[in-house]
Amino acid sequence: MNKPEIICAAPEDELFACAAPSSYNVEQYRADFPALNQQIHGHPLVYLDTGASAQKPRMVIDAMTRFLENDYANIHRGVHELSQRATDKYEAVRTTVRRFINAEYDDEIVFTHGATEAINLVAQTWGRKNLKAGDEILITALEHHANIVPWQMLRDQIGIELKIIPVTQQGEVLLENVRKAITPRTKLMAFAHVSNVLGTILPVREMVEMAHRADALALIDGCQAASHMPVDVRDINADFYVFAGHKVYGPTGIGEIYGKREVLANMPPYQGGGDMIASVTFAETTYKEPPHRFEAGTPPITEVIGLGAAIEYISTIGMARIARHEDDILAYATEKLSRINSLRIIGVAKQKSGIISFVMEHAHPHDIGTILDRHGVAVRAGHHCAQPLMEHLGIGSTARASFGLYTNRADIDALVSSIEKVREIFG
Repeated sequence: MNKPEIICAAPEDELFACAAPSSYNVEQYRADFPALNQQIHGHPLVYLDTGASAQKPRMVIDAMTRFLENDYANIHRGVHELSQRATDKYEAVRTTVRRFINAEYDDEIVFTHGATEAINLVAQTWGRKNLKAGDEILITALEHHANIVPWQMLRDQIGIELKIIPVTQQGEVLLENVRKAITPRTKLMAFAHVSNVLGTILPVREMVEMAHRADALALIDGCQAASHMPVDVRDINADFYVFAGHKVYGPTGIGEIYGKREVLANMPPYQGGGDMIASVTFAETTYKEPPHRFEAGTPPITEVIGLGAAIEYISTIGMARIARHEDDILAYATEKLSRINSLRIIGVAKQKSGIISFVMEHAHPHDIGTILDRHGVAVRAGHHCAQPLMEHLGIGSTARASFGLYTNRADIDALVSSIEKVREIFG
């Protein structure tokens, strides 16, 4: 792996406080991603689907391989050397995640199989214990299905009300509309940090503060934020913050939920089984304290190791530097795409992260995606698991280009060139 040079006098355990060089060598970082060095249909791969799943750096691939080759065993209950090694490595990643999002305690980090499971965990533990019929959960109109369906299921189970905070045609969530939606019955607000369709950055700190003033909790879906910008859960003051490993350049099958220590302590288990128990008899079972009470059974150990390596990789580059680079790519792409007469960008919020959704006259997004693929350009096409947002905006689907730390201006030029091929076919 081409590891970036770090200018830092801090000891190793202060890695996340280090300042990296101000220059951003995107070509150096691109060399760390084996998948980018290939051709698709005779063209160099232009990967603009990072919002769906990021490619993996060699550091992550090697860390998972080394673990499987040398240290693999089940964790927590073994007394032999391999089990001890695996346990130490697994629990070290909990510390890595805690530092990455600036949580206060390691035991505020719960490993799940993804962000979707993390939201379902909150719905089925905190929700079923603390909510009753008539209580309200607020979500926004731009949420991913993973932050809609679990609350609908809870509504059908116990009779809560699910209220929707509107989004403007520009793709923004206005604080005045949040304020209007809150009532004395509001018990939880659940919302994205960044929209997976529009790239809109929501005013999360202010929204959390408004929830707390109403004695409600706040859950933030950070899937599209954690890989693109610094995240500080204590500054945001979120009660829950979730993200998925595969969005932050790690493997699939692993996610996390941050929960404030006092909130997690009062939540019942999500699933029953091995490792989450303190004792079991046929008469009763007692449970471990968080986070282990929420991690029943054999966890995705290798994937946790991969997540740790991914966070170390992007933290070494520096999240603020990644954000500045992607802001530059977003501005460049927006300017280039805005020149195409038959193309319309969907979502023009003032605060955006590295996502551009667009539609074209006479060309369905699936056709756009197919033609772009024939020229080596990978974008996403469809409703992006946000059908209610599409309905609100009056469209069925979009093509979506999403950027990562490895995206360069040549990728955007290739995107624009391939879109011209779409215009030639569809007019």
